[in-house]
Amino acid sequence: MNPEKKLFLISSLDDPLQIYFESPAREDYFEIAWLKDEEPIHFIKEDAPRIKGDWLYLIPANRSPRPRKTGKKGTLIAFHKSVLDYEIKEFTLDVIRLFLGKGAGSFSTILLEEDMAVTLESFLHIMEEEYEQQGKNFLVLKALLKAFLLKLMQYKTQTITRQGLNEKRVYHFLLLLEHHFREEKSVTFYADKLNITAKRLNQILKQKTGKTITQLLQERTVVAAKQQLVASANTIQEVGYSLGFEDRSYFSRFFKKMTGQTPEQFQKEAKDRVFPV
Repeated sequence: MNPEKKLFLISSLDDPLQIYFESPAREDYFEIAWLKDEEPIHFIKEDAPRIKGDWLYLIPANRSPRPRKTGKKGTLIAFHKSVLDYEIKEFTLDVIRLFLGKGAGSFSTILLEEDMAVTLESFLHIMEEEYEQQGKNFLVLKALLKAFLLKLMQYKTQTITRQGLNEKRVYHFLLLLEHHFREEKSVTFYADKLNITAKRLNQILKQKTGKTITQLLQERTVVAAKQQLVASANTIQEVGYSLGFEDRSYFSRFFKKMTGQTPEQFQKEAKDRVFPV
């Protein structure tokens, strides 16, 4: 085995190299397990959404036990801790901080936004091409890995900085929703008000609430519909019209899809509970 082959490994996660996974020397490697379009495999507190996407698991050297074969879609990038020898001290410490989680000896997890996943994929593609070359060039692989890690460090720092901003965006979105959900069903309306793209707003809401703009709009509309069906004297057609549905049948189909009942069925059951015969 060439020295470069001992220092680097790039492998598919759904068909990994068992000789590496079963080796006791595995603990001497830093590992990046990139799960692609998958749900997270680590514990997430019960009230947090399990978002399907591109998850990075960054496992530092000398960390045990380590995950076995996952059977998930994705890629494993591993490099021996000696790859960091002769790097400047600040970079080595930054790499260790990148890989360490919040607890002692734990690992780090990162959910990639789509644009960053595309950027890192381009780095990975070049690394894979170089890795597959028969005459592997250690210095080239090391330089490509360093660029990949630096980009990841930059992304993690930016993500932490954006967390406060994104929480403010969610708060302002919910205020906009409360004022406009009856007449504004367009995703772009809310995104434009927040001065970001609809795609980015959906990403933020999905990450913070586990739901998309459309889902939040639909849920708020159902809550208002239920309130009116029980408490107001409006007809079902009038309730639908007040919520932006010009056609009664469309409102009825929407309500049944969301609740499993027609507006008439819900109204009757609700009033029977309040005013039993």
